[in-house]
Amino acid sequence: MPAYELTINDKLYSVDVPADTPLLWIIRDEIGLTGTKYGCGVGSCGSCTVLVNGEAVFSCQYVASLATGKKITTIEGLDPDCQHPVQKAWTEVNVPQCGYCQPGQMLTVAALLKKHPHPTDEQVNEEMQKVVCRCGTYYRIRRAIHKASEYL
Repeated sequence: MPAYELTINDKLYSVDVPADTPLLWIIRDEIGLTGTKYGCGVGSCGSCTVLVNGEAVFSCQYVASLATGKKITTIEGLDPDCQHPVQKAWTEVNVPQCGYCQPGQMLTVAALLKKHPHPTDEQVNEEMQKVVCRCGTYYRIRRAIHKASEYL
């Protein structure tokens, strides 16, 4: 098995996994960070979203061989002190119900706000349709997105 050196949350990890191992399983099983959730395994729900070089990707579909040399951020690495604008807004608006999709939601929003610091509802809709909230907290998610944009 090849060894891959991956930078996850600003820490370098060396993992011996097959080239086609999904980043999701490296993060959860090899590294031991469990904030990134397994939802569907086929890239349709977004619960496993992480940031790769600041872009939101489905970690269940992003393989080890593509991740080498890139900066990977999980929910644990967004801001360990929970001071990122998205984390602050999520808390203030009290977004989560069950919370399962929230890491994917929050990282998707972080990438959105990097591209569009003050997104329109159309931009929010386009990006956020990639992450399914089974509890239907979309109204609170939208409020938190606009609140986070105020913090920027």
